[in-house]
Amino acid sequence: MSFREFLGNEATVRHLRESIAADRLPHALILSGPRGAGKYTLALKLAQTLNCLDPKQTDGLPDYCGVCSNCVRIGQATDLEARVDEAIATREELREVDKKETRILIQTHPDVLVIPPDPPQLLIKLGQVRTMIRAIYRMPAEAKRAVYIFTAASFMKEAANSLLKVLEEPPAHANIVLLAENLGDLLPTIRSRGSIFRLSAIPLDQIEKLLAERRTDWRSAQRSLVARLAQGAVGQALGFDLEGYLASRADALLILRNALRDPDYSALFRMTETYRAGAEGQEKTSKLLGAMLSLLEDLLLLRSGAPHLVRNIDIEKELAAMAPQVSLEWIEAAERGVDQVRSGMRRNLLRSLALDAFATDLVR
Repeated sequence: MSFREFLGNEATVRHLRESIAADRLPHALILSGPRGAGKYTLALKLAQTLNCLDPKQTDGLPDYCGVCSNCVRIGQATDLEARVDEAIATREELREVDKKETRILIQTHPDVLVIPPDPPQLLIKLGQVRTMIRAIYRMPAEAKRAVYIFTAASFMKEAANSLLKVLEEPPAHANIVLLAENLGDLLPTIRSRGSIFRLSAIPLDQIEKLLAERRTDWRSAQRSLVARLAQGAVGQALGFDLEGYLASRADALLILRNALRDPDYSALFRMTETYRAGAEGQEKTSKLLGAMLSLLEDLLLLRSGAPHLVRNIDIEKELAAMAPQVSLEWIEAAERGVDQVRSGMRRNLLRSLALDAFATDLVR
């Protein structure tokens, strides 16, 4: 295990490792880039390098051994989705009165705390930030430096304001790492107090080559599709849930066909009825909305005369037939509708009804 396994963004990674070598890594840093570009993986590698008990060097720069107790325990947080699922399951076993006060936190090492968005609203909440504040002023117990990783930029207003106070004067023994797909999601006052490091997308041909080496279970056409859907994000490409995406896209296509042809509301409502309450319904709805945005973006590209940029290449003919039926204003209104459904999800509105309203509003 080493930095040699991290693909792409060589200049940014080198800069960070040089900062560690000079003992000048910023106390607050922001890793910005598209989903799957490796922000979380890089954050964990930095935490391991800062705290490795048997540090190495590769290419003349600091690296971690991957086998010492600190490296192993920090590395146990790598599968973030699995760790979050475990934390949610543990919270569900608590008494109702305790559930409301318990926030989702991931800590496989006593001095490295991972703070993901708290479901069901999927926002960083005040209780999570307060837990971090209580911990950050204590000296590390088993590590050289304490590391706090916020895996998203979606903060509740009170949580963001509380974090701001810590960013103004962080303790010397700690590093705070914020991960952001869109820097605009962070308050300007937070952005101004963190050093920003950008991770860019990996070229399409490199993604396809990597998938050919590591995803031999996919056919060539499937690898080409995933490479485009990943939009240059290595992690997203390698871990892409192709079966799940195709299922979500099928439902999104049903909504589009219903809007652009003679509506079949019975089929539509049977489909939306499956998007009901619970964490499973939340995830399923998020995937549907993601697939819908992907299709809308492809329709926009086709309407704009850029078919070579279409991502859903396996259904390009059907999308090309749909494109003349919609205007740029219709596509913009549809994207606003997706945002409204997402906003409703954060307020715990009934998802099936929100999707019904969204789908029927699209009918031309």
